[in-house]
Amino acid sequence: MKKELPSDEVIIAQTQAWVKNVVVGCNFCPFANREVQRGSIRYTVVRSEDMETCMEAMFAECELLDSDESIETTLVIFPGMFRQFKDYLELIENCEDMLEDNDYEGIYQVAGFHEDYQFADAPADDPANYTNRSLYPMLHLLRESSLDKALENYPDPENIPQRNMEYARKQGLAQMKLLRDSCW
Repeated sequence: MKKELPSDEVIIAQTQAWVKNVVVGCNFCPFANREVQRGSIRYTVVRSEDMETCMEAMFAECELLDSDESIETTLVIFPGMFRQFKDYLELIENCEDMLEDNDYEGIYQVAGFHEDYQFADAPADDPANYTNRSLYPMLHLLRESSLDKALENYPDPENIPQRNMEYARKQGLAQMKLLRDSCW
């Protein structure tokens, strides 16, 4: 029996809490707080269980970013699909192919978050995985020009991932899990 998922509004509210409490609260993305304050992050839920429909939704989000400069970035949440991490990795690969096939490479970049995110060289219980562990499988569409501009003004941006991993490990597995789970 399939577990009943919350409404889109609840899923978005949970995701907003995760962005605020984890991504901004832990400073995993030093640029996120500005966009949270500006209200320029779009959150959308895709409930399809069909890969093609999900790719169409991602393409539609690219088109929306093309036409609406007030949206800085988009989180596309897939609550009912891609629960297995390997399936999710296929989604990321398909999305990157879609960006390339539609001349969006260099315009938009995709980043991924998943409830079971695991870095390739890390054990499943490494607290560092929580730098990318979200409540639901989701893709983050970023404007590359904005990212480039933000990185120009940030000291040592190449150290952000390592700093995040060190922070999560210092907090410990129980604390990182508690922090994420408090967003439900």
